[in-house]
Amino acid sequence: MEAVSKALAVLSGDDAHDLFTRTFNPALLQTAASMMMKRQQASELLSRVARKFNNPRLSALSYRVRLDAFTRVKKAIDDMVVQLMKEKADEITHKDFCVDEFNTNQLHTEKKEREKADLIAKIEDLEMTIKALTEAIDKLKAEIAEMQLQMKRAGEDREKENKEFQMTVVDQRETQRLLKAALSVLQDFYAKAALIQQQRQEPAGPPPPPGFEAYKKNAASGGVMDMIKQISSDAKAMEAEAIRSEEDAQKAYEDFVKETNGSIETKSKEIVNKSEEKSKSEVELVETKESKEAVTLELEQLSNYDAELHQACDFVLKNFEVRQTARDEEVEALKQAKAILSGAKFEEFLQGA
Repeated sequence: MEAVSKALAVLSGDDAHDLFTRTFNPALLQTAASMMMKRQQASELLSRVARKFNNPRLSALSYRVRLDAFTRVKKAIDDMVVQLMKEKADEITHKDFCVDEFNTNQLHTEKKEREKADLIAKIEDLEMTIKALTEAIDKLKAEIAEMQLQMKRAGEDREKENKEFQMTVVDQRETQRLLKAALSVLQDFYAKAALIQQQRQEPAGPPPPPGFEAYKKNAASGGVMDMIKQISSDAKAMEAEAIRSEEDAQKAYEDFVKETNGSIETKSKEIVNKSEEKSKSEVELVETKESKEAVTLELEQLSNYDAELHQACDFVLKNFEVRQTARDEEVEALKQAKAILSGAKFEEFLQGA
């Protein structure tokens, strides 16, 4: 650029001007001066826009306008316009991609967050269900153990009661036997005594010697035998009462055993059902935890992708309007420069600006 400037200075000096005036056709010189002016105006326009946007491409092009041939400069301008328009379109596409990806990522993240929250709630519900089922199963087992213990004790009590019953029956029957035997002895005795008394009342043989009294039946003998009969009857009634009590106790024991076994069977079925339900809940809990881990991993991936999107998109999204405006002004400047080089007047562009 320094060499070009020096060359221009030499060519623009007074001596060179006089020489050129004498040597070349003035009409041609005027045309050359006009072309030089257009180059200068187009270069200044591009340089001004280059400084505004700190654009090195426009700055370089402004120098080419001064030095290159018009055809090459116009071609360079057209190429740069095409490039800028492509960059603009690419940036629009990139911006649309960023917006779509951010929105999609956000929707997926919100969906997975809801899914994760639902899974966490489901895990809590399953854990509570498993805990409740475990406690219920333990309670049922304890109840069955208690019923079995009560049934065992009832059996032991029934055995003791039966032994007491057997002893009571044996005692009462033995009492009745003894009383019957005693009563029989007394009855035989008093029957014989009565016979002897009757015989003695009939005159037979000599009267008894002095000092001997006649034999008479004991007045209390009837009461003793009646008492023995009453005791025997009481013993028989006690035996019958013991038998009835034994039968009632045995029936109550059998009903208790039947009812208890029925309750044990029912509770055992409940334990089986609750154990199956608990097993299913445990399997479902494992699967739900695995699903939660998978969703957590997806959320991490979505978060990482969001960070990547921010790195790739934040600058474009924040500066999109500025950059698009800058490109539009660059394109407009290039078009104006090309128009100037094609013969348009510079003053028109200054008025438009």
